[in-house]
Amino acid sequence: MAKARHAEIVGGGLAGLAMATALGQRGWTVRVHERASELRMFGAGIWIWENGLKSLGVLGVADQAMARAKSISAFDIRDQDGQAMMERPFADGDRMLLPPRADLYDALIAGATKYGAEIVTDSPVRSATPDGEVILEDGTTLRADLVVAADGAYSKLRESLFLTKKVDYLWEGYIRLLIPRLPDYSDSVISEYWNGSRRLLYCPCTDDFNYICLACSVDDVRARRVPVDKATWLESFPEHEAIIERFPEEGRWDRAVNVTCRRWSSGRAVVIGDAAHGQPPNLGQAANMTFTNVVSLAAAVDSAQDIPGALRSWEAVERPLTDHVQRWSQLYGKIVGHWPENLSPQRTRFLQFATALPWVQNQFNRAARHTPYGA
Repeated sequence: MAKARHAEIVGGGLAGLAMATALGQRGWTVRVHERASELRMFGAGIWIWENGLKSLGVLGVADQAMARAKSISAFDIRDQDGQAMMERPFADGDRMLLPPRADLYDALIAGATKYGAEIVTDSPVRSATPDGEVILEDGTTLRADLVVAADGAYSKLRESLFLTKKVDYLWEGYIRLLIPRLPDYSDSVISEYWNGSRRLLYCPCTDDFNYICLACSVDDVRARRVPVDKATWLESFPEHEAIIERFPEEGRWDRAVNVTCRRWSSGRAVVIGDAAHGQPPNLGQAANMTFTNVVSLAAAVDSAQDIPGALRSWEAVERPLTDHVQRWSQLYGKIVGHWPENLSPQRTRFLQFATALPWVQNQFNRAARHTPYGA
């Protein structure tokens, strides 16, 4: 009987745990290194589009992850006068569900554990090599058939492998929150409200909580303050006082970045998730593309005799769609967010016109309507 192949995965977030689950399903032995002292997930809600739902189904974790999630019927974007700038309906076969990020994380921990993954906390990693070596901070060297760098947008492993092309620090950032459910707001429609460069995103999440995301320019000092400066957000969105008054004290400001890699792999080492394609969350596709890429990566390397060659072939197939999502996510934020405030009515008319074009709709929805490997 052939010896099981082994993978060392660096990063115990969504990407690393999804990879551990996908390889464990195929009989690999897997060790996950998490630098923190415990597995924990910061965040609020998370958009799971159809491609993400299908990928999580392949991983066998969809039912647990979506147990409390709200099913979304539509997504609309409204301007400072409440006028619709864009509307996007959902339907069977073209769905979005919105669970708490912690529920998704717990489901992936359960999936990785089910398939025998060893998860090691307090395990910081210094670097990796193309030969399939992981070097821990204490100097210990571990060898594997496959090394997976899932250590985020500021990945040390990606840089140790010289795979980084550039990391762009973008003009805006985000504060994500969970607030007590608002019975007077829709429990199936996501609404994104704009006023100048500020955005307030309202998302139904569970029977008990709603997910809120606040977006603003890095130069907007009051708007990016944590705890949230409720007064300044009330100035921009007075009609949503019921939302704003529920903002909790805790929160975190995250500046948007865009990660571009020279390549996604070097020898037996590969980058996935934000380490490969960190991007602004304007299309809500970063995690979904991670799950889509994970299931195809596991299939690509599973029976490959030439793992470096399999990684190159996998990237050639999967990267074009991922690059497309990155470009359009950044483009949307740049065009709409930089629009002169005194020309807001023209922004509304531009978005109404552009998003009604079938070609533009296809660009925005290409990833969501993509069928992942094995789905």
